[in-house]
Amino acid sequence: MKEKELLCGKIINTHGVRGVVKADSYCDTPKVLASLPKILLPDAKGNFTMRKVLSASVAKGFVLLHLEGIDTIEAAIALKETPIYALREDIPLKKGSYFLADIIGLPVIDADTGRLYGHLAEVNPMPASDMYTIKTPDGQEVLFPAVKEFLVKVDTEKGIYIRPIKGFFADEA
Repeated sequence: MKEKELLCGKIINTHGVRGVVKADSYCDTPKVLASLPKILLPDAKGNFTMRKVLSASVAKGFVLLHLEGIDTIEAAIALKETPIYALREDIPLKKGSYFLADIIGLPVIDADTGRLYGHLAEVNPMPASDMYTIKTPDGQEVLFPAVKEFLVKVDTEKGIYIRPIKGFFADEA
């Protein structure tokens, strides 16, 4: 089952004295986080408090957020290091795209033979392409570039289909 809340950033500091917070965005671009109408902030027990975004802007790659009910520097300081979540339906998604949260844990399968290489453990965005960390059945971790030459198809229900070159995985000669 897909989570309805998606991790999309973290409050890293304050900005000014009127309760504005500075956030690091985990979205495709900081503009995505800045466009959200509301965000969810977790408490220590994992329960969410919804906060309306009164204003948001992008500055030097970070997002400045003025949130409903956060009007003092003291209130903003209390939010430092707080993860930011959003409702899945509030984040725009282009046709044919998917959320990274929906592919973590999927099986990684050879597109030609059906061989199971392992499961996707992590996605690390890099300048040229994403780098997938595949956890093999024997516990090894293999870094795999998510480029069109090797990545055949991503099916968020069935798995990630790849066509690796010979020797990519340790047990191949």
